[in-house]
Amino acid sequence: MSATEAMRPYLDKIQTRGLLAGIVGLIACGVGFMVDHDQFWRSYLLGYVYWFCLAVGSLGLLMLHHMVGGQWGVAIRRGLEAGTRTIPLMFVLLLPMLFLGSHSLYEWTHAEVVAKDPVLQHKSVYLNLPGVIARAVVYFAIWILLATLLNKYSQEQETAGYWAVRPKLQKVSAPGIVLYGLAVTFAVVDWVMSLEPHWFSTVYGAMFLVGQGLVTFAFMIVLMRHLTDQEPLKDQDKVNNFHDLGTLMFAFTMLWAYISFSQFLIIWSANLPEEITWYIRRLNGGWGYMAAALLIFHFIVPFLLLLQRRVKRKKAWVGMVAAWMLVMRLVDLAWVILPAFSHSEGQMPQPHLNLHWLNLAAPVAIGGIWIWYFMMQLKKRSLEPLQVS
Repeated sequence: MSATEAMRPYLDKIQTRGLLAGIVGLIACGVGFMVDHDQFWRSYLLGYVYWFCLAVGSLGLLMLHHMVGGQWGVAIRRGLEAGTRTIPLMFVLLLPMLFLGSHSLYEWTHAEVVAKDPVLQHKSVYLNLPGVIARAVVYFAIWILLATLLNKYSQEQETAGYWAVRPKLQKVSAPGIVLYGLAVTFAVVDWVMSLEPHWFSTVYGAMFLVGQGLVTFAFMIVLMRHLTDQEPLKDQDKVNNFHDLGTLMFAFTMLWAYISFSQFLIIWSANLPEEITWYIRRLNGGWGYMAAALLIFHFIVPFLLLLQRRVKRKKAWVGMVAAWMLVMRLVDLAWVILPAFSHSEGQMPQPHLNLHWLNLAAPVAIGGIWIWYFMMQLKKRSLEPLQVS
């Protein structure tokens, strides 16, 4: 009996719980939609971007593994491949937001606003709904094509052997990483940065790319931590695997802090009104407390914990740190996205931090559906990592 068949009851239980959470979240979102239409779409965007980062981040790490190799990638490879196969689901979940929710999210979809704003008129050649939808189709076509090829060649390895098929995986991954990075950068500009179309940053895409890597490593550590508690994968419970994954999560945590601080330092020192407004809105009106929480709990605490070798070599400890990072990634995205809606363009922030219960319900709804679909994909392949031979 294969490991997948032996663990099917356990995987089915997780899948069912994910579906139930998704249904409860959807019911709550339905109530929220009837109460506050605009707030529903704002929360939907937050939840969507979070789980989108995990799905597409799986593709990025999978290609990175095929390029550089390493036992760390072998250990989580089946999870990464299952994550890449959820990308079509994310395309389906994007469509309601673009076709039904764009008017509630993006001021550049309002003709009367654009007519009074020279900046938006200048950017309207790029920032228009047909263009955003067309580009989204291109982005997902790239990601789905890459995921399809990588999964196809990975399946060939089961019969042809690791070294026989690895050149094919590398030939896809080498240009694929470049295409993946470009597509993610343009996507987050279209869906997130354009929430405040007067503002721009040249490292915005890099911030999201690093965030995707971080949330994906965290999720895969949590997944691996639970799967290796079950038979017959207990023999895969190797200390070095968790140590390597913890080290990589540590590296991405530092990289996130470096890029975030670099953007802040450059923009603040330049002191240009069209740039510093973005930070003024996120450091005042109560949002500054969230920024302080990110500094402490997204960087300092994980940095100090993961700096210790003994933490990374105990799967229970590194698993708890990874689970905490999953929470903090949502907080970080909330800090980036939600202040854009707490005021009108050109106004000062509201005096109080204003969070809505839909900001939790929407991520739970989308996350429940994603977990359900992810577990469905995970059960399609052998859970036992392919060993190099």
